[in-house]
Amino acid sequence: MSRKKKPLPIIENVTIESVAAEGKSIVRWNDMVVFVPFCVPGDVVDLQVRKKKHSYCEAEVIRFHKKSDVRTEPRCEHFGLCGGCKWQQLPYEEQLKAKQEQVLQQLRRIGHVELPECHPIMGSEKQFEYRNKIEFGCSDKRWLTPEQISSGTTFEDMNAIGFHITGAFDKILPIQKCHLMDNLCNDIRNAIANYAREQHLTHYNLREQHGLLRDMMIRNSNTGEWMFLMQFGPKVHVAPAEGYAEAEKMEHFDKNSAMALLEHLSFLFPQITSLLWVYNPKCNDTFGDLNVHIYKGEDHIFEIMEDLRFKVGPKSFYQTNTDQAYHLYSVAREFAQLTGNEVVYDLYTGTGTIANFVAKKAQKVIGIEYVPEAIEDAKVNSVINGITNTEFFAGDMKDILTEEFISVHGKPDTIITDPPRAGMHQDVVNVILGAKPKRIVYVSCNPATQARDLQLLDVDYKVVAIQPVDMFPHTPHVENVVLLERKDS
Repeated sequence: MSRKKKPLPIIENVTIESVAAEGKSIVRWNDMVVFVPFCVPGDVVDLQVRKKKHSYCEAEVIRFHKKSDVRTEPRCEHFGLCGGCKWQQLPYEEQLKAKQEQVLQQLRRIGHVELPECHPIMGSEKQFEYRNKIEFGCSDKRWLTPEQISSGTTFEDMNAIGFHITGAFDKILPIQKCHLMDNLCNDIRNAIANYAREQHLTHYNLREQHGLLRDMMIRNSNTGEWMFLMQFGPKVHVAPAEGYAEAEKMEHFDKNSAMALLEHLSFLFPQITSLLWVYNPKCNDTFGDLNVHIYKGEDHIFEIMEDLRFKVGPKSFYQTNTDQAYHLYSVAREFAQLTGNEVVYDLYTGTGTIANFVAKKAQKVIGIEYVPEAIEDAKVNSVINGITNTEFFAGDMKDILTEEFISVHGKPDTIITDPPRAGMHQDVVNVILGAKPKRIVYVSCNPATQARDLQLLDVDYKVVAIQPVDMFPHTPHVENVVLLERKDS
């Protein structure tokens, strides 16, 4: 006979103390740290514990006794549901303070290295409509809020276009207005939702893996161009054993309905200069290995940074906050202190944005990136801008960056590294230490893994500058740039 679980406690009349990582706040109760979402310091609340561990628990607010004077009114009607902007209730100045403190705490707690004074975080001039890319999912399973469920609200149409809900991978919260991108993004998404409703277009069922409307990506640029890509799914589930040959034949694809939708978009939104589509019968939404088809216009848009033009395709990585990307890369270039005589290695170069951005101040720049398509874009971006002192290589970083590679292509004077959230592989760190560059500029979207890598590099390098940059207002995410110099230099 199974033992009954004890009911989780209610914590009454406590005051939220401080901001924590991942967009949560902290209160201490009975020698335990309690993490609470959607609160700010000074809120007086009752909490329902949802998860209890040995030294901490997670809880949610069930009652406000007093709302903090620090709190501000969230702009978005979806705040607290979609989970994308967990700090909209926190004034932007307080967000910046919390992010700077988050960077320093993680560098100290995880890195355990000597640190200089940190430069003040660089805030974003735009706190809304700052994104140049956003993705929406389509589902035939609309997310119902607890209020809708308890009230017995029913919907004739359970289709939804919006954001996936945490903890419910197959459900979508329908979005009416997202404030993170230019409002044309909302117009496009809502027009598709209206058209799909009128034409009875099927939405994707993630469990059964079929439905016409699957996913959409919208991009814009500081040149005024817009890209829209629609992922379409099959009428019925396409078994994995059928493989890509079957997928390419598209016998399970309602192409007539798909093309009618794209024609409708083309008519309504002449601003779209790159109208694209993908047929995706796979189990996941990634389309890096699939053919992208052009319905109208070009297969790319352009971003401008200083006097450089960067070609951005549907599979390209480009920082999603264009204005802040310029500040981020300017910091990296400044930290590199290039004189024109250096060999620079740009690790995890993506589409070569940083490599091309610093090339005019270097003798030669070597860019390495895992994604072959991104490397091809990097080469094109060099050609477009008349840059002739760059070389780009595709492959796994730990396999490409070896002692043999360095002996062939030259010892780096400066290394700029901008790895994914997981940070750098131990083998990569070892090769960097063996190459003995004078300076390392480490750009990171995850200060925790950055701190871990700084500890590994500490054997030969010291941190001489720290510059946090806020790329994502109203979220807990922060970029951080660290300059390291050799201890024996």
